[in-house]
Amino acid sequence: MASRIVLSQLKRVSTLRTSTIPQAMNYTPKRTLLSKNYIWANRMKAQQTTSLLGRQQVRTMFIQTEQTPNDDSLKFIPGVSVLGSGSAEFLDVRSSMKSPLAKQLFHIDGIAGVFFGPDFITISKEESAEWQLMKPDIYAAIMDHFASGQPIVYDADDLAANDTAIHPDDSEEVQMIKELLDTRIRPSIQEDGGDIEYCGFENGIVQLKLKGSCRGCDSSAITLKNGIENMLMHYIPEVQGVEQVIDETEEIALQEFDKLEKKLGEK
Repeated sequence: MASRIVLSQLKRVSTLRTSTIPQAMNYTPKRTLLSKNYIWANRMKAQQTTSLLGRQQVRTMFIQTEQTPNDDSLKFIPGVSVLGSGSAEFLDVRSSMKSPLAKQLFHIDGIAGVFFGPDFITISKEESAEWQLMKPDIYAAIMDHFASGQPIVYDADDLAANDTAIHPDDSEEVQMIKELLDTRIRPSIQEDGGDIEYCGFENGIVQLKLKGSCRGCDSSAITLKNGIENMLMHYIPEVQGVEQVIDETEEIALQEFDKLEKKLGEK
């Protein structure tokens, strides 16, 4: 008797299920406040997951480091475009306000200069600082910046990309100098984490400013004379020599260094 009741109940349930299937197929749920909140929550979770995955991908970006001729400068290659074209250099905290990444890097103890190239970042340290202690913070600052989506510099006009741009009033000699600097000399210097900036041509002398790892490097004089000067004089007979332009702050630093050397020599 009990088995018959169970069987009859099972038949009744199966009958109810089959009778409600067509209605369920044609049923359209109403958008209640609960359903809207649920959908919104799912969308937010999906966006957060996508954002986290994107950040995780950037956080695990592979940053290469290369030595430069300057022991106090290292070249960091993040594997993505930095400036694309042109360059920008920051030598103190005040100038770094123009760049969110440079500003973040200057928060690290021992940073003396930050230079941005097309696809690399050259960081210069104080002589007493140690790379092993600084590298983890530098890696973290670079990865956090690219994860944030902020620009490298706030104003593109601050980029020194037009120093070798040819103008209509440039003489033939100046045009050739700029072309050689841009096509033959600059690429090789950027491989060492540095750059040059054309400052003028007067009385046969080409005025250049060294940047990045080339600034303050012991071999900078050799680079100017044996490399750049020889090439320019070879292709352009009007060029009689190359002269390095030094910033006011760098000149003061060199004067202080000379004073220190004299004091040590007297002792």
